Amino acid sequence: MKALLVGLGSAGFSWYKRLRDKGLLAAVVETDASMKEKMGDDHFPFYTSLAEALEKEQLDFVVNVTSPMAHTIVNNAAFDRKLPVLCEKPISFDYEESIEVVKRAVKENIPFMIAENYRRNAAVRKLKQLLDAGAIGRISAIDIAFYRYHHVQRKYTVSLLDDIGVHHFDMIRYFTGVEGKTVYADMYNPIGGWDEEGAIINTNALLEMEGGIKVSYNASIASRGNQTPWHGNWRIEGTEGTIQYENQVIRVIKDGVEEQISDYSGVDTSDTLAEFLASLKEQRDSETCGADYLKTQVLVHYAKLANAEGRKLEIKYPN
Repeated sequence: MKALLVGLGSAGFSWYKRLRDKGLLAAVVETDASMKEKMGDDHFPFYTSLAEALEKEQLDFVVNVTSPMAHTIVNNAAFDRKLPVLCEKPISFDYEESIEVVKRAVKENIPFMIAENYRRNAAVRKLKQLLDAGAIGRISAIDIAFYRYHHVQRKYTVSLLDDIGVHHFDMIRYFTGVEGKTVYADMYNPIGGWDEEGAIINTNALLEMEGGIKVSYNASIASRGNQTPWHGNWRIEGTEGTIQYENQVIRVIKDGVEEQISDYSGVDTSDTLAEFLASLKEQRDSETCGADYLKTQVLVHYAKLANAEGRKLEIKYPN
């Protein structure tokens, strides 16, 4: 298996090292020729033209780590050659465009996966295992707190949900195993936030999932207090107990007894790349294939609409 890596920015370089070290890298595409310096003495073919790379190289799949605004161009170019794609999130910042990209992949039976890494974490996988085993009975409510100070240069206007919250919304779907029904959201740049027109730095959202599960989400990337992990801190209430996932430690509280979980044996800890390759080998949909991940982007899309309209909205899924 040989991959074409498209994009050699900060995230792209991490993928470069991963693909190189696993012997999977065929070539690199990066429009900024100066980025080639990152490759050092490595002698992989380097292109500034995606079309030229696709024409000249013998490839098995494409890893798309470009800026989100370029995702669709790269994905469609790969689809034109029936090449499977592993793409960083989001599918696209444009919701309708995301729908069309997924429709094309499904219609043409081209493997397409979004590299959603938060749900691949060992503790997250263990927490899911506990929930599925009924450790706290039926899930009734979830409270999520995410607070960090995260001010970095981007090529686009920052939006907490697009950049980071989408991971947490995906975890909500993963843990509950159901889809969203309604959402209300308040999204804003707080007093004392940084000066960037249109920036959305804080988000407070209320979601109702299928089965009556209520979710409260409170997040900021301009918090100057104690920092939560990137996964956030979670309190999951059930009919028979509570699971608290705080500072990456799992605690199950039931009948007044607290148990800290540290044994992650028997949990699938493969990363996104391993899952993608396994799905290709086994000729199955990947866990976060485009069609599934679109449902996470639906939650983000309707949260934005709810914020814009100032009211709770029913979530509607594309056909």
